[in-house]
Amino acid sequence: MAFLEVHGVSKGYGAGKERSQVLIDIELSVARGEFVAIVGYSGAGKTTLVSMIGGLILPDQGSITLDGKAIRGPGPDRGVVFQNYSLLPWLSVFENVYLAVDQVFPGKTQHEKAVHTDRYVAMVNLAHAREKKPAELSGGMRQRVALARALAMEPELLLLDEPLGALDALTRATLQDELARICRVSGKTILLITNDVDEGLLLADRIIPLGAGPSASLGPSIPVTLARPRDRKALNHDVAFKSLRGEVIDYLLSSAKKKRTAHKSAPAIPALAMKAAASP
Repeated sequence: MAFLEVHGVSKGYGAGKERSQVLIDIELSVARGEFVAIVGYSGAGKTTLVSMIGGLILPDQGSITLDGKAIRGPGPDRGVVFQNYSLLPWLSVFENVYLAVDQVFPGKTQHEKAVHTDRYVAMVNLAHAREKKPAELSGGMRQRVALARALAMEPELLLLDEPLGALDALTRATLQDELARICRVSGKTILLITNDVDEGLLLADRIIPLGAGPSASLGPSIPVTLARPRDRKALNHDVAFKSLRGEVIDYLLSSAKKKRTAHKSAPAIPALAMKAAASP
């Protein structure tokens, strides 16, 4: 049995005629210690998927298990990093991370919690900004705090929901390298949600495209056999990298085309003929 198992999962929102089916028949297996990237269009349901795995929302159908245990709500075995940082503005870098540590490890002494917190603040290279508030940090630094907070919980599964999506290109590239380093050091099982194919290929062991919505489903699982560590400049000239990128992009474009074709060919609902009332 895989470490993370998503079987037959579907999810929609709304009711009756207003109901919108977001995901359908999702099948996903992730091995312990594996780094998997799910790549897809914005609005296809990537955040819905990661929210179900995180236990923040429940699927309409199907099951999700982690290490053989059903996921029915949030838990410290899963750390989630969202795009919007979700930091408390009145707390320092240290305090934002310490708050999570204090909740997850109630049996540790205050000193042990502080040492544990400082270890993860240093891991994301923010020891020099330990006492700064979020307003004093750049977007990239705030995202590092969010990552340190998730890692400090020592979760069994790390869920990254487009964590670098709001950053400028240069900061994003720097944090991609940092993320690769941190993941290598931590050895965590990681599921990355992204709309950047190159980012997925740079970081992951395996990449899975999510087809266009509505009623999106996962495409073929594609192993990323590129040697590590990966250098983005060298990858641009790597034949294997170009082939993998082309395979993922072709699937996504094909999926979107099929959705458009299906939408255009759907039968039109006949209009009801209304008779005008006769004048007296």
